[in-house]
Amino acid sequence: MNVTIINTGGTFNKRYNPLKGILEVPTDNIALDKIISSCHNVEFEIRNIVSKDSLDMDDNDRQIITDAVNETLNDNIIIIHGTDTVDLTATFLKQQVTNKKIVFTGAMVPMSIDEVEATMNFSQALGFLSAENKNGIYLAMHGVVVDASKLIKNREEGKFIVQN
Repeated sequence: MNVTIINTGGTFNKRYNPLKGILEVPTDNIALDKIISSCHNVEFEIRNIVSKDSLDMDDNDRQIITDAVNETLNDNIIIIHGTDTVDLTATFLKQQVTNKKIVFTGAMVPMSIDEVEATMNFSQALGFLSAENKNGIYLAMHGVVVDASKLIKNREEGKFIVQN
């Protein structure tokens, strides 16, 4: 299987910068490389774009993401995205892309702090792409992969929940 990963940053990728005393979104793939090193039956194309916390994204960034999706020849795409505005980017993308299977994923806790959540969410996205599912825009978080419009971030509980 061939999968294109569009890495846009978000908490999934954040690392602590001891010189500045803050968590930063790097422009590299260290978190992602650690996960995909265990994927032996998949060929990955990784594209790093935007590299921001999703709270700092705007529609110009969303257009860059959309353009990257439209430019790839691959129909199987995982987008690593911050959880705060993943819904906005999924909605933006849905208006311009209909012929691909796209799974957004991310993490509430940086992989550099706790590897489990990011690894689980990415693995769910990858497993979903390997199954016979129709093209569309999905979100893989906290144990489910569903239409991106049906998974909502519950900020009070700090988790994603399925909305009917």
